[in-house]
Amino acid sequence: MEVIDLSAPIVPSPEGAPDVLRTEIDFQDHADGAKVIEELFGVGPELLRDGEGWANEFFTRFGTHNSTHVDAPWHYNSEVDGEPAKTIDVLPLEWFVQPGVVLDFTGREDGEAVTGNDIEAALGRIGHELSPLEIVLIRTGCDRWIDSPEYMAHGPGVTAEATRWMFDRGVRVMGIDAWGWDRPLWMQAEEAKRTGEKGVFWEAHQADLPYSQIERMVNLDSLPPTGFTVSCLPLPIVGASAAPARVVAILDGEGGVPK
Repeated sequence: MEVIDLSAPIVPSPEGAPDVLRTEIDFQDHADGAKVIEELFGVGPELLRDGEGWANEFFTRFGTHNSTHVDAPWHYNSEVDGEPAKTIDVLPLEWFVQPGVVLDFTGREDGEAVTGNDIEAALGRIGHELSPLEIVLIRTGCDRWIDSPEYMAHGPGVTAEATRWMFDRGVRVMGIDAWGWDRPLWMQAEEAKRTGEKGVFWEAHQADLPYSQIERMVNLDSLPPTGFTVSCLPLPIVGASAAPARVVAILDGEGGVPK
């Protein structure tokens, strides 16, 4: 069995990153841990192995969308498909451990739309027909920018129509190696303001569908088109619109699903 990591490392943000996108981590070493133990339990460092306590880390700023994460329908709207939108903690766990499919759109330009016809054609090229609950991963190659502030400005985007096309075939989890599922937000914003048309901005997110997205993935170029299982179990943050996940692909030695 081979396990391929599809999750970006979680690291503190560089200086100058906008507050809404910042990740800040307070790292405490073993000397810090020894002080905490003495404060809590009265056990001094002379009673600890090598005089050391525990290491610990604290997120002092960490949004649920700041890493490789899984979106819940509550992220998109308060109501979806005529019902109160579900938060990440109540979605079916079976959605998040399923066979995966990678569709290659690395030739697409920034802002280019990926349509339902495009999805159908890409599936035809790999000779695959979607089955219910398969996890579809859109490879754009944008993970090459994942350490750069430019990451959110790049990539094609999946349309609401394409999202519905996959949803209608039973797909409930869809992922991408770009910053977001839609076309870059700055492009959608410019189009929405220029046309005055409602629903242009964030169109695929607000497609009125109860589905989940995995965003900010990496290493999709390491996967075959099919023959692997995706595990993308989100943390059960009660009432949340999303949660970080350690997203991995599991292959056996022959490139098939695990036995």
